[in-house]
Amino acid sequence: MRQAPTDATGTPARAAALILDAFLDYNARFSDITRRAKRWFERRSWRQAQIDTVWRLDLYEECLAETLGRLELLLDERVRSRPLWRLIRDAFELQVTPYLDRELSKTFFNSLSRRFFHTVGVAADIEFVALDRESTAHVAEAASRTRYRLREAPAEAIEQIFADVPFACGYADAVADATRVAAACEAQLLAHDGGAAVAIELLPTPFFRERRAYLVGRLLGERAELPLAIALVSTAEGIRADAVLTRRQQISTLFGYTRSYFLADLPTVTDTVVYLHGLMPHKPIEELYTVLGRAKQGKTERYRHLFRHLAAHPEERLVRADGERGMVMAVFTPRDYPLVFKVIRDRFAYPKDIGRRQVEEKYRLVFRYDRIGRLVDAQEFRYLRFPLAQVDPPMLEELLAECAETVTVDGEDLVVAHCYVERRLRPLNLYAREADPDAARAAVLDYGQAIKDLARSNIFPGDLLLKNFGITSGGRAIFYDYDELCLVESCRFRALPEADDEDETRPLEDWLTVRENDVFPEQFPRFLGIPADLRQALIAAHGEIFDPRWWQAVQDGIAAGDYADVPPYPPSARLAGDPASDGGGLGAE
Repeated sequence: MRQAPTDATGTPARAAALILDAFLDYNARFSDITRRAKRWFERRSWRQAQIDTVWRLDLYEECLAETLGRLELLLDERVRSRPLWRLIRDAFELQVTPYLDRELSKTFFNSLSRRFFHTVGVAADIEFVALDRESTAHVAEAASRTRYRLREAPAEAIEQIFADVPFACGYADAVADATRVAAACEAQLLAHDGGAAVAIELLPTPFFRERRAYLVGRLLGERAELPLAIALVSTAEGIRADAVLTRRQQISTLFGYTRSYFLADLPTVTDTVVYLHGLMPHKPIEELYTVLGRAKQGKTERYRHLFRHLAAHPEERLVRADGERGMVMAVFTPRDYPLVFKVIRDRFAYPKDIGRRQVEEKYRLVFRYDRIGRLVDAQEFRYLRFPLAQVDPPMLEELLAECAETVTVDGEDLVVAHCYVERRLRPLNLYAREADPDAARAAVLDYGQAIKDLARSNIFPGDLLLKNFGITSGGRAIFYDYDELCLVESCRFRALPEADDEDETRPLEDWLTVRENDVFPEQFPRFLGIPADLRQALIAAHGEIFDPRWWQAVQDGIAAGDYADVPPYPPSARLAGDPASDGGGLGAE
């Protein structure tokens, strides 16, 4: 085992202390921003909440830059000395051992090391690698939580929950809401043959995101335990309970990879991840870190789990992802692991008229945007090393021929200098052909709803082909191809002009004048490539998306300050008789 320097005043120990101090400062600033979420929720200051969300995303890089400068001053010409960094790493490991969230601090250390040394792959001598163990293994007990007995007086217990989670604006009607929440809990237990309600246990910290707050924990019955999230909304009259979620799929969607990150002022993160993983054992640890706003730790865990899988399964192969070949991205995937890697091609085929920089800007926009459950979270990775023997030959040939600016061979490894990593979804065009008729129809109809949801949030996918959408395990349509994405407000939605007699037999592009940003929604159905019955079902349910007047009305709403409120749960989860269940009061600022 490595031995840390014993001289607490030596250069390695002082550098390690500087890095730890910088991480703790980052954590404190992270918490300062996160705590403000409650204030914006109470005041219904949604724009300010979004500003803070973006600010918190940028904080990590800001703190890294500050720390790099401080290290350069301390270490001077030795700042890139590998032997010194080995000693600093050992000293740092000793200093962070008492901390529950020490893995987060080690990721911060790795980020600094990689900046100084421009590391390709990993550098085990100057980084924390830990491919052989789970980052949460040292957590003996999940996060602390509070238990409320329901057996004798369920509504009174829910009232106590509300009292323990106060808001400056108060609750609109805590007694009535407590009665509805208690009834919903009892009904859910009955539906799951859970017997009578015994208790609720809750994490003490509310989870804020978009226009809602959530109380998260477990619903305990005589014969069953259910995951639980109580959704709260802020209205002009005060806080109201809007929904009770107890199905695992609902909780998984709530903490899913198509939503923006939560703002939850957690005293520690790792034990909360352990608790949430107990509620959703199928959900990868890395996604839980990420959705809590710890995106760098999520990337670290994703890397570790993937390469642990590759090492444990030498028969695994990186193959071309299913679906049509993209003009902008080369996409590969481990055959038996649910991720895709998207590499920007050196040149784009006609009619694409954008470059690498514009594509990167699109992905950066999505990272910082409110994804409202319809945009997949794409994590940006640099300098990944894959065993060359595990790359399928046709995929290797494509990468080296068409992504040579980004992909190289170094000895026995394939080095990918830049890529985006996403959860693997089944392309909608393939799903619509493979699924049974009812499932295919439901997916295509949800595709239409996805376009509406995105439009009302000021996102126009640009390319509405079904191949650019994927289907989750829960049957939800998600957009994942961002190279033509733009803001709705920047488009010019036009109706097709009537053709003159001599133009009716000529190709449309020969007589129609098209300017930059012009969009003709009436043409969308021509390019969907789905069977006639599915196309007709889509038009019947969502025909507005093919009408330029609908898009123009959406633009008018965006200009007037309207905001798409897309709850991450179905109407069936909302509380019966809730005055806020029609969305009233959610749109004001």
